[in-house]
Amino acid sequence: MSRGGLRVRLTAFLATGFGMTTLACVLLAGWALWSAGVGDSTAAREVRTGSVYVAPGVDVDRAAAEQIIGNRRLVVLMLPPGADRRGACAEVRRAAAGTLVLVLTPTGDGYDRYACFLINSDDEHFGRALAAEEIIARGVDAMAGRPLEALKVVVVNYDLLVRVGTIPDGARTVSPALPRYLIAAAAVLAVVIGAAAVWATARRAGRLAAARQVRQDVATDRRKVLDAAVTAVAEQIIDLDQRFTPAGRGGRRHETTYRNLAADYSGLLAEAAGRPLDDADLDRLTREVEALSRRCRELAAR
Repeated sequence: MSRGGLRVRLTAFLATGFGMTTLACVLLAGWALWSAGVGDSTAAREVRTGSVYVAPGVDVDRAAAEQIIGNRRLVVLMLPPGADRRGACAEVRRAAAGTLVLVLTPTGDGYDRYACFLINSDDEHFGRALAAEEIIARGVDAMAGRPLEALKVVVVNYDLLVRVGTIPDGARTVSPALPRYLIAAAAVLAVVIGAAAVWATARRAGRLAAARQVRQDVATDRRKVLDAAVTAVAEQIIDLDQRFTPAGRGGRRHETTYRNLAADYSGLLAEAAGRPLDDADLDRLTREVEALSRRCRELAAR
């Protein structure tokens, strides 16, 4: 199929109610999967529902670090020396939205750090963001080799920023990914089940239509056979008319028999042409036509 034909068929499908419903479910599933972080990195998945990410090879008690930070709008990434701190901050930007993110990498005499303010991103809060990013990691170098103590210093700095109004007060709101995955699964199942139901219904309707067409074709063929037989009986009666009418060669001897035969044929013809015929009618009329044809042959043999 050409691209143009495929485009036309797709457009026609989407114009239907089922097509629009399918598209809506697909969009809902895509949104749910995207917002749930289906394509997130390991760090993003960790901080989506937590406050600390500890990279492999970094010796930090993550559970203790989570307790130190609590439910503050603060996310800390503990990465190995030489890691891309700016890139890590950008990596978790969507998962850690609404927080202040601090990336720490240990050095021999302290920590290299990079902060990104994700609580407000508009120009009005640019100054607050700059101040928060500058202040949040002050003093951590004094805790070289003691990451949990360094986190306590970060928390003190955070609380100071809250008190002076640089960071809005309030706890971090975490939206678990599971409900979104459930929404995505429900949307996908709705599409699959709906498509299967429509396919099954269409298949059943197609079978019924095909069976009905076969019955109609058989009935049409039987009606044609009946019409041909009726026509043949009519020809027989015309031939008999020349012999058994008062003016015919046969005189009046068999006139009564002929008239009864002609009357029976007229009644059968009226019944056959007066209404649609089902299988039972066709069977009965076929038998009656055969009987009339037999009577015509018997009368012609006299």
